[in-house]
Amino acid sequence: MLIAALVVLLVMNILVGVLKKRSMEEGNEGRPPVALTVIIGLLDALAIGIAVLLICLFQVHWYYIILTILAGLLLLILLINLMRMRWNTKRLIIWFACILLIAGGFWGSYRYDRYVERITFKESFDYHTYAPFYKDSLVVRMDEEPTLKFTEMESVPRMDGATALYPVYAAFAEATYPDVMNDMPMYEVIKTVACTTTGNAYKAIIEGECDIIFVAGPSKEQEAAAAEKGVQLLYTPIGREAFVFFVHPSNPITGLTVDQVRSIYAGETTRWDQLGVKGLGTIRAFQRSEGSGSQTALERFVMKDTPLMTPEKENVLSAMGGIVEQVSAYKNHRNAIGYSFRFYCTTLMKNFDVKLLEMNGVAPTVENIENGTYPLASSFYAVTRSDASENTWALVEWICGPQGQALVEKCGYTPFSVVE
Repeated sequence: MLIAALVVLLVMNILVGVLKKRSMEEGNEGRPPVALTVIIGLLDALAIGIAVLLICLFQVHWYYIILTILAGLLLLILLINLMRMRWNTKRLIIWFACILLIAGGFWGSYRYDRYVERITFKESFDYHTYAPFYKDSLVVRMDEEPTLKFTEMESVPRMDGATALYPVYAAFAEATYPDVMNDMPMYEVIKTVACTTTGNAYKAIIEGECDIIFVAGPSKEQEAAAAEKGVQLLYTPIGREAFVFFVHPSNPITGLTVDQVRSIYAGETTRWDQLGVKGLGTIRAFQRSEGSGSQTALERFVMKDTPLMTPEKENVLSAMGGIVEQVSAYKNHRNAIGYSFRFYCTTLMKNFDVKLLEMNGVAPTVENIENGTYPLASSFYAVTRSDASENTWALVEWICGPQGQALVEKCGYTPFSVVE
């Protein structure tokens, strides 16, 4: 409809121009009625303005918005000159040159976006692939009979937790929860073994909507939320995991020190050449949203008492709706740095084309987590309320025992018992 309106205006401008030309040929002043000229000029500006606004609303990048505005101005100039019959060869050449420049800008922007897509990975892990009690699930199963087995659905603790830890606590449920769950549809199973991400899991246990969550340590805000509700949370370490930083594979750097990473995320080190890497320009340091497990790990284990810089909006990755964590596509530019947990990066991601960095000269391997040499290894927890049920305590005790810790290791994580 908007295109039709623009076509009508174009025809009207041409008709006014034709009237002017005839008037000039007849020896008149060559001016159509002033009122008509003003009205059509205002209609031109209004229609083009609306068109430009609507197009800009659907643009994400600033360069497309600027190019759209410039294209709208050129179209307005075209319509006005058609109406006033002020075209000459010089003006036509300039106008077409501007059109070619804008077209080139659009083409260059399009090519740039395609380049970014080629060097972009999307976090494509779908936790449903590890759902327990599902025949095609990737969930890890025990080779022996568990020493703990719940028999009634009403008695099982309701689980929730971080996406990165879902494979391990789904395995706990597969081993110890009632066999009747084999006959339940998946949507019923995941009501009991949920995965709503770290921030939502903390909210759920504080509100009493679940009995046990599997997460990294809490943020200050999550601790404050529990205290405000009068809820005492108990943290039982059940495994260890490496907090890792990564860069684009073409980045020649192989490692950083913890102090260097802290300087980057404090906004003190802003260019790669300050770290000895030439040709990559400004460091684009991505962060996660407040309350996520990896963001809390960054603040606690890397930044400590150093203030974290405020990132640009487009450099913040956030959790997206529903019960599946859909993290925004990480625009992995050659000058970028980001962070996550080792198992999530190396096992759960299907299209994770990045390079994990050494920290203080130590690679984030399972061996280095176990021997304690990797500096950013931290515990993950089974978090319960102080008023938890007997079955919840029984489950925690089993997880900390030989079978539970063996299952942690079989799932690909580092058992806490190994590094005690």
